[in-house]
Amino acid sequence: IGFVTQDDILFPHLTVKETLTYAARLRLPKVLTRQQKEKRAVDVIYELGLERCQDTMIGGSFVRGVSGGERKRVCIGNEIIINPSLLFLDEPTSGLDSTTALRTIQTLQDIAEVGKTVITTIHQPSSRLFHKFDKLILLGKGSLLYFGKASEAIVYFSSIGCSPLIAMNPAEFLLDLANGNLTDISVPSELEDKVQMENSETETGNGKPPPAVVHEYLVEAYESRVADTEKKKLMAPLPLDEELKSKVSSSKRQWGASWWQQYCILFCRGIKERKHDYFSWLRITQVLSTAIILGLLWWQSDSKTIRGRQDQAGLLFFIAVFWGFFPVFTAIFTFPQERAMLGKERAADMYRLSAYFLARTTSDLPLDLILPVLFLLVVYFMAGLRLSASHFFLSMLTVFLCIVAAQGLGLAIGATLMDLKRATTLASVTVMTFMLAGGYFVKKVPVFISWIRYMSFNYHTYKLLLKVQYQDIMPTVNGIKTDSGLKEVGALVAMIFGYRFLAYLSLRKMQLHCEA
Repeated sequence: IGFVTQDDILFPHLTVKETLTYAARLRLPKVLTRQQKEKRAVDVIYELGLERCQDTMIGGSFVRGVSGGERKRVCIGNEIIINPSLLFLDEPTSGLDSTTALRTIQTLQDIAEVGKTVITTIHQPSSRLFHKFDKLILLGKGSLLYFGKASEAIVYFSSIGCSPLIAMNPAEFLLDLANGNLTDISVPSELEDKVQMENSETETGNGKPPPAVVHEYLVEAYESRVADTEKKKLMAPLPLDEELKSKVSSSKRQWGASWWQQYCILFCRGIKERKHDYFSWLRITQVLSTAIILGLLWWQSDSKTIRGRQDQAGLLFFIAVFWGFFPVFTAIFTFPQERAMLGKERAADMYRLSAYFLARTTSDLPLDLILPVLFLLVVYFMAGLRLSASHFFLSMLTVFLCIVAAQGLGLAIGATLMDLKRATTLASVTVMTFMLAGGYFVKKVPVFISWIRYMSFNYHTYKLLLKVQYQDIMPTVNGIKTDSGLKEVGALVAMIFGYRFLAYLSLRKMQLHCEA
């Protein structure tokens, strides 16, 4: 079974070909090779007429990409790639112009003609669209008003006295009936007699019966004339062999790839999707301009005097705060923004949650390392910090630990709340608290609240940066002993894994809640 949702849930920075190729590699059976899966994706591209835009990005609100009709066909391609015998679609033509809508329905008709069953809800189709349907279900207030051949719908309603008085789109005629509106539609004689027998107040001003009366009449007419015949057709037993029955009744999940393959595919997809955000000119300008301003303000600072060391301590604390604050508010958006995609792909059993989570969190790491390296290359040498390769790389490692720990906090908050406003509010309060407890503003913290600083990655990062700079030079700096720093490293590593484990549990809980 395939299901195409009304909203087009796709990654905006992937191309059409990449989107369908990743879907094929994750969803098609393990027995197929990678080359066979990729060939199936290419076949679907040509089947849906997407070959001209296969190397174009999907696009979104802020990214230019393919047209609305092409995006809808990509969504259909995502589902037919597994060759489903049954395809559901929720209003596939909503938001499309008449020509694009017709092309989309023509694609669905082509799929149906090769032996698939296509079931779609549709809202006010054009007459050309309507005539492409084989069967039609008309609902009014949840009740069945008609089920049968679409070409016979007008004939049926004419037989019960509801005929269009003027030439009109069959779909508009049927929707008017479903809503109880008999404007430009003949009133059945039975209904006229019924209305005349009732109080005249039940009639509307134009002499037409009210919608509730029309609805009741149509439901009764269907039940008495058509329902029994159609039910008998549907209840007729079909011969099924035991092998087919066992396949249909099998409740065991059939993954299209092993756990490791799922992880690798999702890792590559994550890097391709997010590299555009990470290396946008806005983000690069933000980081480099901050680094240059810091370098100018702390230009060749002197670590030999007390005043110079205090200035350098301020710089190191700002680095700890900046690379704690920045990743938290980037990571917060991760799971809330991908919630719809995660729900859709998990519902289709494309991958395990553990494979997705690990790929999602590790695919950020290579990208996260590049901007801090550029930042430190500028700040470190402009500010005249300790000129030694070992001290520079230890400072880089410290900043990287801080980034990954801060990212974990952002992931945990985002996954737990799944609401951007609440998550941003909680994150701002938490980061502000961690910054104040970071050991620079307040040296002597009351005992009953001193535990907060040990939860602060700013505090541990600040201490480590001081120890890297002044170890073997001074025994203490700003009241902090310049020892090996293993405790701080251990605390940051515990935060890296602890916060991520909390985020995973929150996602797992959300998934179980959705399944329930």
